[in-house]
Amino acid sequence: MRSLENPKLFTLPQAMAEREALRRAGKRVVLTNGVFDLLHTGHLYSLQRARQCGDALFIALNADESVRAIKGPSRPVQSEQERAYALAALACVDGVVIFRTPRLTEEIRALRPDVYVKAGDYTLEKLDPGERTALQEVGANIQFLPFLPGFSTTQLIARIKAAGEI
Repeated sequence: MRSLENPKLFTLPQAMAEREALRRAGKRVVLTNGVFDLLHTGHLYSLQRARQCGDALFIALNADESVRAIKGPSRPVQSEQERAYALAALACVDGVVIFRTPRLTEEIRALRPDVYVKAGDYTLEKLDPGERTALQEVGANIQFLPFLPGFSTTQLIARIKAAGEI
């Protein structure tokens, strides 16, 4: 596959430099994370709401290997580069970092977000304990957005498969 030019896709050191520039400018950085396999209304709703929690939104995107581990061998539908490109095309997104570890702890400690946002299907108890500790260490305000029911990538894939059989 041809490499997609993506100025919002950062390595972790690049994202750290961007984060530091934002900090010096007095800007609040929001961090969220996920698979974002097929962007749908629920994702867009959550990302736009997340961006409203600060001045810049960074997304930590699960690498392809971790998606397979979480979702099974048929996922992701789109590669990490394709998913990062789609996310970066959104005006509400300021940066994307692909993470390859099972947990986001290193990225949290490196980026030191002011706010960490997850969709409302998460709770403080559902967050990974190591990630929650890292968020507390960096002083991040943890927020859970209202969940927009009826939208999921799994449901979307099922609808696409059913439409193909018509």
